[in-house]
Amino acid sequence: MNTQMNLPPHLKGLTDSEVLTLVKKHGLNKQTGVAGTTWWKIILDLLKEPMLVLLMAVAVIYFILGQNDEAYFMLGAIFLVTGISFYQDNRSRVAIEALQALNAPNSRVIRNGVAKHIPTTEIVPGDLIIVEEGGLINADGKVVYSHDFTTNESSLTGEANSVFKSDQPANNQVYSGTMASSGMAVIQVEKTGNLTKLGQLGTSLTAISDDISPLQLQIQSFVRKMSIAGVAVFLLIWLVSFLKTNNWLDALLKGLTLAMSVLPEEIPVAFATFMALGSRRLIRDGILVKKTRIVETLGGATVICTDKTGTITQNRMSLQAIYSLIDDHVHENNFPLAVSAFDVIETAMWASEPLPFDPMERTLHDAYEQSTQHDRRTEFSMIHEYGLDGVPPMMTHIFENKEGERMIAAKGAPEAIMQVCKLNIEEKNKINRVINQL
Repeated sequence: MNTQMNLPPHLKGLTDSEVLTLVKKHGLNKQTGVAGTTWWKIILDLLKEPMLVLLMAVAVIYFILGQNDEAYFMLGAIFLVTGISFYQDNRSRVAIEALQALNAPNSRVIRNGVAKHIPTTEIVPGDLIIVEEGGLINADGKVVYSHDFTTNESSLTGEANSVFKSDQPANNQVYSGTMASSGMAVIQVEKTGNLTKLGQLGTSLTAISDDISPLQLQIQSFVRKMSIAGVAVFLLIWLVSFLKTNNWLDALLKGLTLAMSVLPEEIPVAFATFMALGSRRLIRDGILVKKTRIVETLGGATVICTDKTGTITQNRMSLQAIYSLIDDHVHENNFPLAVSAFDVIETAMWASEPLPFDPMERTLHDAYEQSTQHDRRTEFSMIHEYGLDGVPPMMTHIFENKEGERMIAAKGAPEAIMQVCKLNIEEKNKINRVINQL
């Protein structure tokens, strides 16, 4: 839901002439100098692999010896291996490029005192951008005006919890690529393009060089030794055969034939095929694999470092339990809900945004939808909202239907809710005891 509110009159934004000057000075709001990976670069990298080089050399030798069936088999193996590897690498490239396009194509800014939509690339330092619940922040800056504004900075920090932002210096900084979880804010842009935190991360990725995997090192050493052995056998047989027969062509063919038996061409095919299939299996499970050889490196890992919580989360919030003071019972989130638990869910739903974006509010709406027999959400419209003000914070929503019936629901910190409820000491002690247990 877009929060409707009147912006302060002093927020005029930049003028057209100021924008032109700043564009010339700072350039467009996009990352520059980040080299992309094209399909022909992927093929070139694949053809540099020692295993494929060995296979191509073997195919050429088979053609020279007139063993066309063997040569065509080797060519088929080359096309199979490179085809699978190219498919996996190109698929990963497309997915990674999609992840890099985090910024929205358009942004809402205040210019000449009027709110308007512009392409995100045209944002300049000094612009005032308006961000509402569910919207992306497309530049680094500071909050100059806000209303119940929180952001999700997991794209930068990995933390899934929303972070409260306001115009106070202690928590007014926002960053490109993050998302507004709730409320709205007017942000004064300070950095764009490569100068943003997200831009600096993107630039740093280009400085990372591709290291050779342990298996590649072993294969390179193996291929080198086998090649030296094959050349030695070839020269030795050629020389001995030539001294006996004085026929250099017959000696040459005999030398090549025996040398071919030294080259284990099946091993590169097997290695490349298994790594390509392993890469495909990882991608099928939702894991991006930039290079097929990473499969082998991952298999050799002995230590896996996770985030500071020690867990790998699903980035999903769900409702686990519901406490009802009426029956003083903690209900599991199993449907159908008990009447007392449903009353709590219904109140919590009305206290949430009508069109929720926050994961917890979406969960409450889903729980209400699954447990109610008569969905009343379409009958009421929110006519006023008291935001998350005060310490501890509390939010109150007022709804009204066509008949004038009003519904008021509040949510927030337990201390704040208990202050405005008619509860005796015993009831407050029950609630605090359950809170400590949970």
